[in-house]
Amino acid sequence: MHTFLWGALPYAALVLLVAGTVWRYRYDKFGWTTRSSQIYESRLLNVASPAFHYGILFVLAGHLMGLFVPESWTNAVGLKEHAYHLLSLFGGTAAGALAVAGIAALLYRRRTNTPVFRATTRNDKLMYVVLLAALVMGMWAKLTNSTISGGYDYRESIAPWARGIFTLQPDVDAMTGVPLTFQLHAVIGMTLLALVPFTRLVHMFSAPVQYLFRPYVVYRSRSTTGPATRKERRGWERVDS
Repeated sequence: MHTFLWGALPYAALVLLVAGTVWRYRYDKFGWTTRSSQIYESRLLNVASPAFHYGILFVLAGHLMGLFVPESWTNAVGLKEHAYHLLSLFGGTAAGALAVAGIAALLYRRRTNTPVFRATTRNDKLMYVVLLAALVMGMWAKLTNSTISGGYDYRESIAPWARGIFTLQPDVDAMTGVPLTFQLHAVIGMTLLALVPFTRLVHMFSAPVQYLFRPYVVYRSRSTTGPATRKERRGWERVDS
């Protein structure tokens, strides 16, 4: 089981991620979307969606830095271990809390708004459960294994194992002494990666860089007085209130 979890499961998740994404792009281009539900409700969405997206981006950035940037590199630029620990503890917790608050609000909106709930697929329902579990377990693992003065240093165990996956030499023995909460977080995270191509999360591969700074999508009803007399203009356009 130990070898399967840390030597085989990562590659199974990566194969599903890559192969599933290619399959989805080739055979389900029209389904490659988040299936926007803004038309049904926008007030809560305009708060919850940015909170979740900004939170999850900071969480992702923290994971990439913690797992794939060696400690010697951060020391070389002046970010010593204790400073990095505090950044990880407070910054990671804040980002995780923001993402959890955002997804909690999105789930509340999706469950209490009938048209939005009906637009949710079974795969997406499973994705929400796994995504929320990954966020909560990650925060739980960090908070229960850390204090202000120090804590479990995952950069000496989990990080070498994660980097070894991409060099085809995963150090499964490095995961032996890892706290159970961190192990559960890693397994849930790999499960989430495998689910990405089959849920609305696939849209992240086509979101442009300017996505977070784009204007809101404004839905207008069709004019009842005849065809529009003004030519449409692309890009940013002022909307009258």
